[in-house]
Amino acid sequence: MLTAAMNERLTRVGPDTPGGELMRRYWIPIAPYSQLDENPVRKVRVLGEDLVLYKDKSGTLGLVGDRCLHRNVDLQFGIPDQCGLRCPYHGWLFNEGGKCVERPMEATPRGEIKQKLKAYPVQELGGLVFAYLGPQPAPALPRWDLFVWPNAIRQIGIMTINCNWLQCHENTGDPTHSAWAHGHMFQYVLEQQGRYEEAAARAEHTLHTRLKTGIGIKELYANETETGISKGVRYSQELGADSDYTREHSTVIFPFFTQTGKTGAPRSEYQIRVPIDDTHTYHICYQVYAAPPGVEAPQQDSVPWYEPPRHDENGKPILDYVLAQDALVWDAQGAITDRTAELLGRTDIPIVLLRRQLDQQIGRVEEGLDPINFYRESPDIIYGSGSAPDYSKPLLKHNFRKLYHRGFFNDDADRYGPALELVKDLHRKIEEFETAQQNALEKTESGSN
Repeated sequence: MLTAAMNERLTRVGPDTPGGELMRRYWIPIAPYSQLDENPVRKVRVLGEDLVLYKDKSGTLGLVGDRCLHRNVDLQFGIPDQCGLRCPYHGWLFNEGGKCVERPMEATPRGEIKQKLKAYPVQELGGLVFAYLGPQPAPALPRWDLFVWPNAIRQIGIMTINCNWLQCHENTGDPTHSAWAHGHMFQYVLEQQGRYEEAAARAEHTLHTRLKTGIGIKELYANETETGISKGVRYSQELGADSDYTREHSTVIFPFFTQTGKTGAPRSEYQIRVPIDDTHTYHICYQVYAAPPGVEAPQQDSVPWYEPPRHDENGKPILDYVLAQDALVWDAQGAITDRTAELLGRTDIPIVLLRRQLDQQIGRVEEGLDPINFYRESPDIIYGSGSAPDYSKPLLKHNFRKLYHRGFFNDDADRYGPALELVKDLHRKIEEFETAQQNALEKTESGSN
């Protein structure tokens, strides 16, 4: 349970708020780059600020205030020029720095004016456009591993969720929700649809693993790392688990990334919870399907994007895939959940640490210090999960994560992705490659005997 004051401190993201000042120390993903190929001028709202993102005819990106200085026309309807964005009303031209560089039909059309549009630096990395809304000089854009990992297919799923970013992100501090939100609720939904028997017969359906995560829980653990938090669940055979074992949960990368799956695996993902404002979240699933050494992934000219639906044609919630189940329970808590009314339990240990870390990093900014994951210079690659993949060991404990060609994709948002057929082909090649390797090993071993 938090005090009302602490809840405000952790959730509010507008200008001059403690949480908003922290967020403004980071490069924030605001759109798939491929959206600008479809429409080079787009309205963007991030951290409570209304802005316009554009790509001009020279390929330069700009992020500026959304209202023309002349007559307040909304610049989302602006016209890309060779070097900037023109207002559609009278053609005033603004560059990526927010400066008006031309005013047609004025007595001195190229005369300077002192006023500028609000403007922020933007960069592209891994098919995403990132913006920095904080004090200058801007830090380096961190090269997190999934954005730059070679020999891989990528796609980007985006979704707007009508609640505060933190209750979306707290999902990553809640390893045990999977047993119910993605296990028992999944089962209930499929039973209502008359599809449960079919799903239960599929060994690779995520339902089986999810239900199992709720059996035999001994304790949870959570530890701070250099980049965020590691956490997981310890199971006990005495309490009903198949054996005594520890199950690592997804990695938290501060301030609002979660990594599921190992870097370099046939399927891994960043889930990114970007605050649009205090009561809306821009949720990004950055999905990566990597090929191991010996298998070549197909080349992509650009990283495609998609928006997984949350409702069917009748307005009824779609709840037969994991991300939709998550989104339901996030915004079902309300626009900003009242954490003074919570009753936390032993399974909430990672959430407590996540909130404490957020408060501590807000405090660092208030003291004039840099928060974690603030890079003056970025290495060529940063491993949020700790280290580079070791291909001498299995990268996936749950083999269904590389069985998209066998139907695993049906259980999550990936099923709507435009790169799905490429991923199926890649997983098929990986299976053939691994089968050939295993056959060769067995043949060698039998020959030596």
